[in-house]
Amino acid sequence: MKIAIVSACSAGIASTYMAAESLELAAKKKGHTVYAETQGTIGIENAISLKDAQLADIVIIARDIKIQGMERFKGRKIIEVGVAEAIRKADLIIERAEKEVIGK
Repeated sequence: MKIAIVSACSAGIASTYMAAESLELAAKKKGHTVYAETQGTIGIENAISLKDAQLADIVIIARDIKIQGMERFKGRKIIEVGVAEAIRKADLIIERAEKEVIGK
């Protein structure tokens, strides 16, 4: 399964990266392909291209603020969670994504 992850918090510092990393590690542990982007005070890092966005089976948005470029994900299944939840419950969020896409 291909998963796009976008993470952004109001400070755009540690929590943004921690959320993206937690979700990415949980997804890779289950064998999924991951595209992970962070948005914060220093801008967008590891931007997910339109092509990769449209190849994603599901998009996980871990945010406490508005995400830039949401139009890239038009037509994709989207799960939205808070940054703190993504950090603490990454495995459960990936399981939820699997259920949405695969129906496990």
